[in-house]
Amino acid sequence: MTVQDSAIRRSAIAVNGGTLLAALGVVAFSLTFPATAWALEELGPWSVTTCRMTLAGLAALGALLALRVRLPPRRHWAGLSIVAGGVVVGFPLLTTLALQTSTTSHAAVVVGLLPLTTAAYAAARTRTRHAWTFWAAALAGAAVVVAFALLQSGGAPSRGDLLLFAALAVCAAGYAEGGRLAREMPGWQVVGWALVLCLPVAVVGAAAALSAEPARLTWHTVSGLVWLALGSQLLGMVVWYRGMAAIGVARASQLQLAQPLLTLVWSVALLGERLSPAAPAAAVGVLVCIAVTQRSP
Repeated sequence: MTVQDSAIRRSAIAVNGGTLLAALGVVAFSLTFPATAWALEELGPWSVTTCRMTLAGLAALGALLALRVRLPPRRHWAGLSIVAGGVVVGFPLLTTLALQTSTTSHAAVVVGLLPLTTAAYAAARTRTRHAWTFWAAALAGAAVVVAFALLQSGGAPSRGDLLLFAALAVCAAGYAEGGRLAREMPGWQVVGWALVLCLPVAVVGAAAALSAEPARLTWHTVSGLVWLALGSQLLGMVVWYRGMAAIGVARASQLQLAQPLLTLVWSVALLGERLSPAAPAAAVGVLVCIAVTQRSP
């Protein structure tokens, strides 16, 4: 085997490994909405958000201290702040508030636009240009999502829809910045430091929320909260960022095309929800549009 063949083989192995890691992240994320619905059965939205942040932050702090990881360079803190604001605080809080009035299947289709918003943010951040077919498909996908949201809410955007669209924007920024940072530092440290950055606010917020909102621990509540903290917020983000670092933000975002459909399956299997005929159709429409953007230069 020549040196060139060996290099090609190592590259292929790295790409396959990165794809697998990113795919595992997508599976973890697809369970986020059902887990949130379980947690909301006996906890308020602020309690769910701050408790998941606290549990994940304490786990991350313990790992960083145990491994004696040094503080990141000062140049990384701005990006870590965006990751913290987007995927640690913003997306969990906004989607939890939205799920008080929206079903998980409805939310899953709306959030199916996340790969597109991530690509748009990354393009603006890195000044990358795409062909007109990319943006035409992007607009078509956006139109499908908006039409679905309006149809489900009786012709006017609901409060839940507005919260979900805001969640898309902040999460896209967090994903893109996290993917960029993961090329310069280990992906798990990106997630870990972002969680630790929010830990003081999370602890105070959890104490205030639990004293102000009704709370009762059941099997569903505990299971949902533990998955949100350790599955979605910590382990899912770790493998996701490692995957993005290995194969790039654009390629990893393609794997999220399966996330809405996976969430629709979980919503039926775990929550007993009934899907409206429009939900699968809208999800497929979004997937087709995003697939076109990924094939366009």
